[in-house]
Amino acid sequence: MQTTDLGNKESGKIWHRKPSPATRDGIIVNIIHNTSEYHPKVLRFLNVAFDGSGDCLIAGDHQGNIYVFDLCGNRFNLVQRTAQACTALAFNLRRKSEFLVALADYSIKCFDAVTKELVSWMRGHESSVFSISVHASGKYAITTSSDTAQLWDLDTFQRKRKLNIRQSVGIQKVFFLPLSNTILSCFKDNSIFAWECDTLFCKYQLPAPPESSSILYRVFAVTRDGRILAAGGKSNHLHLWCLEAAQLFRIIQMPTKVRAIRHLEFLPDSFDAGSNQVLGVLSQDGIMRFVNIQTCKLLFEIGSLDEGISSSVISPHGRYIASIMENGSLNIYSVQALTQEINKPPPPLVKVIEDLPKSKLSSSDLKVKVTSGRVQRPATSRESKMQTRILKQDLTGNFENKENELSDGLNKKRLQILLKGYGEYPTKYRMFIWRSLLQLPENHTAFSSLIDKGTHVAFLNLQKKYPIKSRKLLRVLQRTLSALAHWSAIFSDTPYLPLLAFPFVKLFQNNQLICFEVVATLIINWCQHWFEYFPNPPINILSMIENILAFHDKELLQHFIDHDITSQLYAWPLLETVFSEVLTREEWLKLFDNVFSNHPSFLLMTVVAYNVCSRAPLLNCKLKDDFEYFFHHRNNLDINVVVREVYHLMETTPTDIHPDSMLDAFVALTKGQYPVFNQYPKFIVDYQTQERERIRNDELDYLRERQTVEDMQAEVDQQRAEDEAWHQKQELLRKAEEARREILLQEEEKMIQQRQSGMIWPLPTLPASYPSATHTDVVHMRDQEIAATARDLEMRQLELESQKRLYEKNLTRNQEAVAKEVREDVDAYRRKMDLEEHMFHKLIETDQNQSQKTQKVIEENLAKAEQACLNADWQIHTLHKQKCDDLQRNECYQEVAKLLQENRRKEIEVLNAMMAEEAKKRKEAEEKEFYLRSEKKASALSDASRKCFLQQEISDALEHAENPYNKVSLNRRTMEWDAMEENLMEKVRNLRKRLTAQARNRCQTPGLLAT
Repeated sequence: MQTTDLGNKESGKIWHRKPSPATRDGIIVNIIHNTSEYHPKVLRFLNVAFDGSGDCLIAGDHQGNIYVFDLCGNRFNLVQRTAQACTALAFNLRRKSEFLVALADYSIKCFDAVTKELVSWMRGHESSVFSISVHASGKYAITTSSDTAQLWDLDTFQRKRKLNIRQSVGIQKVFFLPLSNTILSCFKDNSIFAWECDTLFCKYQLPAPPESSSILYRVFAVTRDGRILAAGGKSNHLHLWCLEAAQLFRIIQMPTKVRAIRHLEFLPDSFDAGSNQVLGVLSQDGIMRFVNIQTCKLLFEIGSLDEGISSSVISPHGRYIASIMENGSLNIYSVQALTQEINKPPPPLVKVIEDLPKSKLSSSDLKVKVTSGRVQRPATSRESKMQTRILKQDLTGNFENKENELSDGLNKKRLQILLKGYGEYPTKYRMFIWRSLLQLPENHTAFSSLIDKGTHVAFLNLQKKYPIKSRKLLRVLQRTLSALAHWSAIFSDTPYLPLLAFPFVKLFQNNQLICFEVVATLIINWCQHWFEYFPNPPINILSMIENILAFHDKELLQHFIDHDITSQLYAWPLLETVFSEVLTREEWLKLFDNVFSNHPSFLLMTVVAYNVCSRAPLLNCKLKDDFEYFFHHRNNLDINVVVREVYHLMETTPTDIHPDSMLDAFVALTKGQYPVFNQYPKFIVDYQTQERERIRNDELDYLRERQTVEDMQAEVDQQRAEDEAWHQKQELLRKAEEARREILLQEEEKMIQQRQSGMIWPLPTLPASYPSATHTDVVHMRDQEIAATARDLEMRQLELESQKRLYEKNLTRNQEAVAKEVREDVDAYRRKMDLEEHMFHKLIETDQNQSQKTQKVIEENLAKAEQACLNADWQIHTLHKQKCDDLQRNECYQEVAKLLQENRRKEIEVLNAMMAEEAKKRKEAEEKEFYLRSEKKASALSDASRKCFLQQEISDALEHAENPYNKVSLNRRTMEWDAMEENLMEKVRNLRKRLTAQARNRCQTPGLLAT
């Protein structure tokens, strides 16, 4: 099965190699749609529809991306992004490139798949549209929702009619009958009406189903000729209606596993003239079963319980089935690969039946019944043939080699035969076969204990060395590698372990237990002696490969030697990556199908075969960089040729250099607990572990001291910044004080100068016009001036004192603010000291608590070890009990086998008796047929004589009409003929009696012999 991921691509190929669907599942391709964002997610497909040709289909996902898939041209194209989920899809049958989409906003849009443009936008529904039915002419379309159905004209995209119903009834489905002008409307109360499309006249209504098998119809399907309607619901019964007679003519009961029917669709056949006989029934378990409605025979089925089907659509020509799976992917099936009963031409009308000699005829010969020009063979011969084949399998199954028996009922020898015949295991069952071949124990408890230890120190920074895009894949790889490192210490120091485990992690990422056990089994068996020269590559294994290459291709080895290319370059890169760098996914899976099915030496032989099959390009390489590139990148090499070469090397390699004699046979993992893995130089690993632990501790101490120094430096810097801020504030206060003092000094100087100028006040000069002023007047005037000056000085003094008080008040306020800031700084420093002391005491308490926790963990580990011992004893006891049960079960099986053999003997006797009875019945049938032929011969003889008599009478009558005088002779002749007729009838009666007596004697003879 091929898988195609659409990703963010707008166009591309559907499959990259020619599809070859298997008969078991018939899947041509599995289409998924994953986004490549930071957090990748799966976009689920919701609806799919075929066009009129059946070779092109359209599919939409829940984000509104609509793709067109051309199955003949092997291309897909993104034709529209609607930004909302589509609820129904349909092609316009008149304009082939247009399609209709029902969206989540209850509207219907028409797009052109070629130009990717919007053609029309139709509104009118008030609920989600779940069905679109297009008329055979392409002129009309019916859209159905739960409350209404609307008829649209696709030429004008205008609504023509609207079906309104009562809210309590509800619509199940409204659709056109194929190749007719009739609309069928199905309601939730099981009423079904047929309407004329043009006039909307009700043509007929189907009667109610019988009460004995009454079900509520939910799904419907109609044959291409529009004669038969299939209906189903929440039951395992199917009702088949004849629409011409408007009556129920058949009820089909599905298997008991079917409890409800979710979808019905007829499978078209090219040679049935539209009267489809095969019906696809999708049930609640996600399996779609295809049955013949005439013979009620199950032909084939698609889907499974693990991969269920959500909905399906069948192409008009019946070649493809498109199914939307429950996981959101899209599967395309080939009907031709699933069954040969469909699209098979009818047999010729003329058949030639040759007579065989009587000596070759026997009662067991197969008889052919010819009716209506068709040859029909009874089905009993096929059934007896199938029974014979089953008996043969049962008889030969007892002689299988017990050493090749695997778990789950598989046999290794048979798997190897299957593998050599097909080259690979079936994709659907590959993981199951691998688990059986590797005999995985599935130790859930032991694996959980490894996982509970957490991520190993060696893989904490795995994403830096291996930047994997998928977070989930990186997490699973990290857990698997950590579990391996906790299982054995050497794996924490193995640099190539991520490369070795990555392909298996990617394959089993959804089952981490199986992934871990597969990698562990691979290391124990196929990586034997790899770690004896650790940390160097396995020189002993590489030497084996070099010896085998020297025996089979000396020229290539000499070319490697001439260019200084060692086995560490042409063999080790393939081994440490298990060929994942040089092979594609499909090639790698095919290779490991063969690796896991053979001896552990098969992997080493594969390295040699890869070099031998690539000798032509390798001989052309001259530079070391070219060799390195060749063994680290994919090359144009057929993996089937490599596998055949490996089997050839396994058979032709001498015993003295064959790795089969140097490597142990396959050993499975033990049940319960995993085995101890210590096949490595322990002192080197222990020394490296101790050194790594010492370096880690030193690094932790260094980081701790560095953090302490950084904290102290931050505190010093903070204190320095606080001191500088305090000094700046003090400097500002000092400058403000100096400025205030200068201002006061200047004011005082001004006041002194004013006082000095007031004490030496000049006398006023009298005007010339005042000659008669006396001395008394002059003195009075001077006193008044002095008094005015004194008042001015007093006022000035009061202003100076008020200014002085204001400045003093401001100075006092500033000093109080500075003192408050200083006190706050002192308090902050004191709190900081208290906090440091508290942290120091807390550190001491933490250290003590850590010591107590460590002691507690040690005690818990000791208790766990004791519990593990108890569990092991209990498991041993359980295993012993299981062995006893197995012995008892074996005895029971032997008794059952004896009973089966006795039953087979009795069945053979019954079969022989039935064959004898059949021979007797056939013989009786032959005798009756012989009697019937005799009766027919007698009747034919009588008819011939009667005809002859009538002809003679007619001729005599004609002669009498010509000659009336011969009446006497005519009467005489009449009397003679009457006498002859009586004699002849008497002879016929005697003959019939004699034949009846003979037949009775023959019928009684076998009965007497049987008694």
